[in-house]
Amino acid sequence: MERRLTDALQAADITGYTLLPVLGGSGRSGPWSREGQVSIAGGMVQLICILREERLDHLLQTVLPVLEKHIGVVCVTDCEVLRAERF
Repeated sequence: MERRLTDALQAADITGYTLLPVLGGSGRSGPWSREGQVSIAGGMVQLICILREERLDHLLQTVLPVLEKHIGVVCVTDCEVLRAERF
Protein backbone atom coordinates (compact mmCIF):
# COMPACT_ATOMS: atom_id res chain seq x y z
CA MET A 1 0.00 0.00 0.00
CA GLU A 2 2.82 2.38 0.82
CA ARG A 3 4.27 2.08 -2.67
CA ARG A 4 0.85 2.44 -4.33
CA LEU A 5 0.19 5.61 -2.31
CA THR A 6 3.54 7.17 -3.10
CA ASP A 7 3.08 6.30 -6.79
CA ALA A 8 -0.33 8.03 -6.70
CA LEU A 9 1.22 11.09 -5.07
CA GLN A 10 3.88 11.27 -7.77
CA ALA A 11 1.17 10.92 -10.44
CA ALA A 12 -0.65 13.86 -8.82
CA ASP A 13 2.64 15.84 -8.83
CA ILE A 14 2.70 15.99 -5.01
CA THR A 15 6.32 16.14 -3.88
CA GLY A 16 5.93 16.89 -0.18
CA TYR A 17 4.52 14.29 2.19
CA THR A 18 5.40 12.29 5.28
CA LEU A 19 4.75 8.58 5.92
CA LEU A 20 4.47 7.37 9.51
CA PRO A 21 4.10 3.81 10.81
CA VAL A 22 0.75 3.14 12.49
CA LEU A 23 1.40 1.44 15.82
CA GLY A 24 -2.16 0.54 16.73
CA GLY A 25 -5.65 1.81 17.23
CA SER A 26 -9.26 0.82 17.54
CA GLY A 27 -11.98 0.55 14.93
CA ARG A 28 -15.05 -1.44 13.98
CA SER A 29 -13.35 -4.68 14.99
CA GLY A 30 -12.07 -3.30 18.28
CA PRO A 31 -8.56 -2.47 19.50
CA TRP A 32 -5.51 -3.73 17.66
CA SER A 33 -1.76 -3.31 17.88
CA ARG A 34 1.02 -3.62 15.35
CA GLU A 35 2.81 -5.95 17.76
CA GLY A 36 2.40 -9.59 16.91
CA GLN A 37 0.60 -8.96 13.62
CA VAL A 38 1.32 -11.60 11.02
CA SER A 39 -0.94 -9.97 8.45
CA ILE A 40 -0.44 -6.86 6.37
CA ALA A 41 -1.86 -4.83 9.30
CA GLY A 42 1.71 -4.67 10.58
CA GLY A 43 2.53 -2.54 7.56
CA MET A 44 -0.13 0.14 8.02
CA VAL A 45 1.06 3.68 7.43
CA GLN A 46 -0.31 7.15 7.91
CA LEU A 47 0.26 9.64 5.13
CA ILE A 48 0.42 13.36 5.92
CA CYS A 49 0.36 15.80 3.05
CA ILE A 50 0.03 19.58 3.27
CA LEU A 51 -0.86 21.36 0.07
CA ARG A 52 -2.68 24.35 -1.31
CA GLU A 53 -6.46 24.05 -1.44
CA GLU A 54 -6.61 24.37 -5.23
CA ARG A 55 -4.59 21.12 -5.54
CA LEU A 56 -6.82 19.07 -3.21
CA ASP A 57 -9.40 17.81 -5.74
CA HIS A 58 -6.69 16.51 -8.07
CA LEU A 59 -4.94 14.76 -5.18
CA LEU A 60 -8.16 13.10 -4.00
CA GLN A 61 -9.06 11.95 -7.52
CA THR A 62 -5.65 10.30 -7.77
CA VAL A 63 -5.42 8.76 -4.28
CA LEU A 64 -8.99 7.63 -3.54
CA PRO A 65 -9.01 4.86 -6.18
CA VAL A 66 -5.97 3.35 -4.43
CA LEU A 67 -7.88 3.24 -1.14
CA GLU A 68 -11.19 1.87 -2.49
CA LYS A 69 -10.30 -1.79 -1.90
CA HIS A 70 -8.46 -1.26 1.39
CA ILE A 71 -9.02 -0.01 4.89
CA GLY A 72 -8.27 3.67 4.87
CA VAL A 73 -9.37 6.93 6.35
CA VAL A 74 -9.03 10.23 4.53
CA CYS A 75 -9.16 13.41 6.61
CA VAL A 76 -9.14 16.87 5.09
CA THR A 77 -8.68 19.85 7.37
CA ASP A 78 -7.42 23.41 7.30
CA CYS A 79 -3.99 24.05 8.73
CA GLU A 80 -1.79 27.05 9.24
CA VAL A 81 1.78 26.78 7.99
CA LEU A 82 4.21 28.90 9.97
CA ARG A 83 6.96 28.70 7.36
CA ALA A 84 4.89 29.19 4.20
CA GLU A 85 7.98 30.02 2.16
CA ARG A 86 8.92 26.32 2.44
CA PHE A 87 5.85 25.32 0.39
